[in-house]
Amino acid sequence: MAQVQRPLVIQSHIIRSCCPRPTRRTTRALFARGNKHHSLHTKTVTDNDISRLASLTLHPLTLTDLVKHGKPPLTTQQLLTSANFTLSILPARLAHRIQSLRNLPFIVVSNPHVSKIHSNYIHSLSTLLPWAEHEITTLEEEVKFTEVMADLVQTHANTISILARGFLEARKYISPKNVTRFLDEHLRARIGTRLIAEQHLSLHFSSQPHCEVMHEQDDNPGYIGVIDTRLRPARIIDHCANVVGEICELKYGVRPTVVVNGEPDYEFAHIPVHLEYIITELLKNAFRATVESGMERESIEVTIAPLPELLPGSTGTRDVDNISNQMVENKDQGNTDIASQRFTGNTTTASPTADSNILPLKHSTPGVTIRIRDRGGGISPENLKQIWDYSFTTFNDDQASSTLTGNHSGNGMDALNAFSGPGGDGANSLAGLGYGLPLGRAYAEYFGGGIAVQSLWGWGTDVYLSLRGVGRVEGEDHGKP
Repeated sequence: MAQVQRPLVIQSHIIRSCCPRPTRRTTRALFARGNKHHSLHTKTVTDNDISRLASLTLHPLTLTDLVKHGKPPLTTQQLLTSANFTLSILPARLAHRIQSLRNLPFIVVSNPHVSKIHSNYIHSLSTLLPWAEHEITTLEEEVKFTEVMADLVQTHANTISILARGFLEARKYISPKNVTRFLDEHLRARIGTRLIAEQHLSLHFSSQPHCEVMHEQDDNPGYIGVIDTRLRPARIIDHCANVVGEICELKYGVRPTVVVNGEPDYEFAHIPVHLEYIITELLKNAFRATVESGMERESIEVTIAPLPELLPGSTGTRDVDNISNQMVENKDQGNTDIASQRFTGNTTTASPTADSNILPLKHSTPGVTIRIRDRGGGISPENLKQIWDYSFTTFNDDQASSTLTGNHSGNGMDALNAFSGPGGDGANSLAGLGYGLPLGRAYAEYFGGGIAVQSLWGWGTDVYLSLRGVGRVEGEDHGKP
């Protein structure tokens, strides 16, 4: 990991190879159906609808929520239960996001890109309102509801890159601190919204015997929707190291080696697409720092260590010494919803929540800590305190605008910053804007994990990633004790 580095360019087809199987598996079968705005029944969204739904407490999402409906193929009743659970929590989440956007400074909301995101949320809520008035009781209704979920996922596929462009254009009218505060909350909330929709979509299609994705379930029977209950971090690390290594070698002509040690055979339950994005972000920083400091002969060391069993009463923290905690704060899931209540200077008012902390998993749930150690010279003290900010100053306006529009010159954007996140944004959409590391931490913290950085300036950097698993599902032990 290191401070701002030289630009690096890569072709987009290499970037796309980083897309993990669960996302391909879900989108391949559904978007042909979901891309039918004209066929979806909608209801006009009123200000009263938004106010009423935004006044509701957001449901804290847990990994257990995502697997509680059972292992595919689901029975009819299980599928209906999953659909109704999804329907019960999505409208309020969308309304909170609409409120948060409306409470940005008016000149920011007027930006066409920010306004587009607002319109997208209004559209998605309009497709959900007709369903919110009754329970889904038949498979015919469930199929139609699944089309609504497919439309929702597709509609919001490019939210991050569109918001990035909007805030870049409007940055004269809003402080970096307020941008970071808004984006951190908004993007964390988006993680949950997208997961809820994609989980039901995946459960739906993996429960259809005629579906082309069934053979992929057979390849890995540990999948429950988008969750792999037999996820082996070493496989993700090897894949990401190969992708990042190819890019590094294309630019510099060399690539450091990656040595995986600890317990490479360890398995636990988590979301592969999230882990892949986080590992890619951390490895690209380590590769770039290692090569540009002239230490390419030094291996990057990745250690996989199962988390110890958690004890009741553990408290949440981002400190390295306590990174294996079990508590999740509502703000880590975008549930405090500060931005939707007030956005005026440093004064914020949070909406009520059921609990200040969320206990997403049983204390015996297995998890993992992954340490990535490089000899890339470390992070300068002045940059270390800013690494978690959503930065808009890495490039000048022309360079950043070129990145967001996909126009790259021979010595343009940094491809080691050009990976798309698990939210489905374009491959080159976020290069150089400083989204990678804070967004990676948001994904890690969402279910009680975290990322901590220890830098020895002039020597190297250790990054500690901790993730909580889902534990035992239906009596099966998918992780080592």
